[in-house]
Amino acid sequence: MKNPWMSLWLSAANRTAGTARGLWTAEARRQQQAFAKEMTRAWGLAPAKRKKPARKRPGK
Repeated sequence: MKNPWMSLWLSAANRTAGTARGLWTAEARRQQQAFAKEMTRAWGLAPAKRKKPARKRPGK
């Protein structure tokens, strides 16, 4: 026979673990992207920044 309290506890623990895993994965991805961006900039591989075109005034 299944223990309903154990099932309830395991479901809550699994939900919490899934949330934590998602947050940790997102943070790791952000750190990896920041590191790659910094290394690209440090190695001089980043494309040159382009100026935004001048905004045209309406009616002129």
